[in-house]
Amino acid sequence: MHANKENDGRNISVDMYPFIREYKDGSIERFLRSPFVLASSDQAGNRGVATRDVVVDKATGVSVRLFLPSRAAETAGRNRLPLVLYVHGGSFCTESAFGRTYHRYATSLAASAGALVVSVEYRLAPEFPIPAAYDDAWAALQWAASLSDPWLASYADTARTFLAGDSAGGNIVYQTAVRASHEVNDDMMNIAGLIMVHPYFWGANRLPSELAWADDSEGAAAVFPPYGVDRLWPFVTAGQAGNDDPRIDPPASEISSLACRRVLIAVAGKDTLRERGLDMAASMLDHDAPWPWMMQGRREVTVVESEGEDHGFHLYSPLRATSKRLMGSIVEFINQQPNSSPANPMVLGVPTTPFKDVFGYGMAMKSWGTRSSLASNSATYLKIGRVGPSNKISVLLPMPAGNARHKRPFSAAVPWSCVINNFF
Repeated sequence: MHANKENDGRNISVDMYPFIREYKDGSIERFLRSPFVLASSDQAGNRGVATRDVVVDKATGVSVRLFLPSRAAETAGRNRLPLVLYVHGGSFCTESAFGRTYHRYATSLAASAGALVVSVEYRLAPEFPIPAAYDDAWAALQWAASLSDPWLASYADTARTFLAGDSAGGNIVYQTAVRASHEVNDDMMNIAGLIMVHPYFWGANRLPSELAWADDSEGAAAVFPPYGVDRLWPFVTAGQAGNDDPRIDPPASEISSLACRRVLIAVAGKDTLRERGLDMAASMLDHDAPWPWMMQGRREVTVVESEGEDHGFHLYSPLRATSKRLMGSIVEFINQQPNSSPANPMVLGVPTTPFKDVFGYGMAMKSWGTRSSLASNSATYLKIGRVGPSNKISVLLPMPAGNARHKRPFSAAVPWSCVINNFF
């Protein structure tokens, strides 16, 4: 960490460029953000989707942007729409539901799935450290469940409520599902499905692929190299938690207790967080669900892997073939009829053009500090299918014996306190 580095005459306290900088005078500078987009009732200019902003909690300022596809009005009174509570990514400290990137993504999701999307504008770290984002997502879910908004009251089918998010948002919606599983009452909605795209989970111990990538040139240039991910959680929790925190390294008992019938986890083949997502999926299948209303006592888990892609590719390159296939898989998951056979697309084909490091994330992160001196270890991967002529297969994720979360032997440990000493 370059604690004494200066920028425009100000001393830098925490330098996490290209995401965020915190200065010793308390000011914050965010680099990863997209231009603000106004909400509009003009459906024609927004793929047939009307948008509107609502303040959920005046005390905290938490708000949401609603995305209502035009077909909702055509089917009013006959077919209500799936309700998707969407939580954006951005490392808990950047991006916005009102920015162009997530406005466009939520618009596409609403239009493609025919769903009423509630995109949450939560408070960001470091001004509002974790658990503020968790509390805000929970407040938004409670607000949506109340149907106090006219769009929700008129069009939302609360029996088809989905929690969805990417990256840090994937972690937030997981925690929201955990909370709903234990705090739900007769007035609250059931969670029909949980969707986590490239979710942020981590731990104090390196998984095999993370060890291999630590000394690999391609891994070092990834959007989130392992030594970069190590720094995030202590920063967004104001130094109150390390990478052994169960909120980013959930125990298997918690994962199995989720009161959620269906789960979709999307991972990217070149994402440092890939194996954590696969581990989560394996843990969900490795334990019988404790809720009797689940079909055969087991939850349905769909895993979608985009080969050859890195973290967040679908947001910044939405017209890529792999991005479209990923969106199609999410839409299929949302609109799948109960008791029907899941399609479960597992592996999306390698893109025709390589991933482009749009904002130079990986190379900029290399400058955060020297690479770990951990010994190289061969990566092991959970094989979930092969690429066929159609570039996808339809099978259920197998339960790998001895591969459940926290049963895997770790060949090295990286204490989070050492990481802080190196970088902060």
